[in-house]
Amino acid sequence: MSAMVVRKPANQLLDEIGVPYDDVCDEYVVIKHAALFTSTILSKVLQAPNVKLFNATAAEDMILKKDENTEGGMRLNGVVTNWSLVTQNHDTQSCMDPNVMESKVVVYASGHDGPMGASGVKRLQRLGMLPAIPGMGGLDMNAAEDAIVEGTCEIIPGMVVCGMEVAEVFGSPRMGPTFGAMFVSGQKAAAIALEVLERLEAAELSTAHMEQRTVANIL
Repeated sequence: MSAMVVRKPANQLLDEIGVPYDDVCDEYVVIKHAALFTSTILSKVLQAPNVKLFNATAAEDMILKKDENTEGGMRLNGVVTNWSLVTQNHDTQSCMDPNVMESKVVVYASGHDGPMGASGVKRLQRLGMLPAIPGMGGLDMNAAEDAIVEGTCEIIPGMVVCGMEVAEVFGSPRMGPTFGAMFVSGQKAAAIALEVLERLEAAELSTAHMEQRTVANIL
């Protein structure tokens, strides 16, 4: 399981960041070890001046605020964080107060069901903001690849889901050891997040312009 199978056209990302691979057939390429990809992508991302990586930190809850301009009247405004060990042991120890990170948009990619898997959509379900979550279906790699990319979306205002967390929401098949859709889903999530930010910026500019016109009319 050390090698990493990637369905095309996700190999275009590998070309972009400089990860070598074997072009084994028309549909797939193979990276000789998954660590070659993860170490390369981390090194590229962490060189960006606006990126910070937090060790042993869990997003254990979300910040939700009323927003009358959104469908449902609520918007995700960030996450509640804690040390991972604290988050996983709330039932066995005294409470430790968390920290918060505010944000205009959050991308949730916490994977399929597990100790901390699909934590974002599970929380939304408990809050009544999502209907019953069916959980991922049985394994069908080819069907899963397409479904994960197609299902990547802004699931509530301010929250984008991608990767296998998508399968938990829509009941699409689990993927197995192939990673093309993981790459493309992440890229789609990034594009959606940028669209959300641009939309919010446009709304803020419009509001500011209306306020300026109101002040000018008063004067």
